[in-house]
Amino acid sequence: MSAINQHTSRIDRAGELRVNQETLDQLWQRAQILQIAEGRIAAVDSKLSLINAEQVAANIAAHTFTEGSRYFLGLDLHTKAPFFAWDTEWVGTIADEVKEVGFSTVREIGSLLSEQELEISLHAMGLSNWHRAHPRCPRCGGATRVDLGGAARTCDADGSQHHPRTDSAVIVLVKDRSDRILLGHQPIWPEGRFSTFAGFLEPGETFEQCVAREVLEESAVVVTELNYLGSQPWPFPASIMIAFEAVTDNPERAQGDGQEITEVKWFTRAQLLAAAKDGSLLLPPSISVARKMIERWLGESAPGGQTWR
Repeated sequence: MSAINQHTSRIDRAGELRVNQETLDQLWQRAQILQIAEGRIAAVDSKLSLINAEQVAANIAAHTFTEGSRYFLGLDLHTKAPFFAWDTEWVGTIADEVKEVGFSTVREIGSLLSEQELEISLHAMGLSNWHRAHPRCPRCGGATRVDLGGAARTCDADGSQHHPRTDSAVIVLVKDRSDRILLGHQPIWPEGRFSTFAGFLEPGETFEQCVAREVLEESAVVVTELNYLGSQPWPFPASIMIAFEAVTDNPERAQGDGQEITEVKWFTRAQLLAAAKDGSLLLPPSISVARKMIERWLGESAPGGQTWR
């Protein structure tokens, strides 16, 4: 079977354009702009609601939203039309139910967006999360400002420049020699929610070492025959998921560690389909690489399973 998430980019990030503020200002005036408001993206009927620079200015003038920050996302590969994100907040005290009107989260609608829309949404959210979490310089504590079209922050006090970081994490589909898969349940999830095993890369560790360690820690099984499947950006808040499948020769040892994983289950294809259909098994959402890994093994789409917690 083919790998997962190996699609080519729909966006030219055009990094060479980030260094010239005058060029960025010109691009902004004709850009398609994705608005982010306090972690939500502007979308209606599961489609992004892209706006233009005049509409941004009108919202600021009306004191509906703060001036916010601009992030250059790149150019359409074919039309060369520029895309930006406008990262802002509502002005004043606004009820949560009002904020949901015309806005959604990438998690909620990501699986319904086009590939290009999802790509710019993940890029925009990753930048937004990083900028909001790093308002000050880690060297001197001084205030930092958005620089290079959102690709960096600069501290004017000591002249240092800081760039977004992405946390690497492996995610693993564990199989046995009978081609069953092992899924685990985390205590923070609702009853019946099971997924693949995952964990963050530690300093000085290879992806392969991380796969073996995380699976052993969480499920007590030893894995071999690692096979790389693909990767997925996961800016919730700042990860990249590196997907593998692996095989164990000691399936009978499988058990949760009691902390991160409280229950594990082996599934044949027939068992997984039956449990998903009757609702006793809740799978990861269809936007996630975990769901794609499971469906790749299954050979078809699995029913249900849009829970996040």
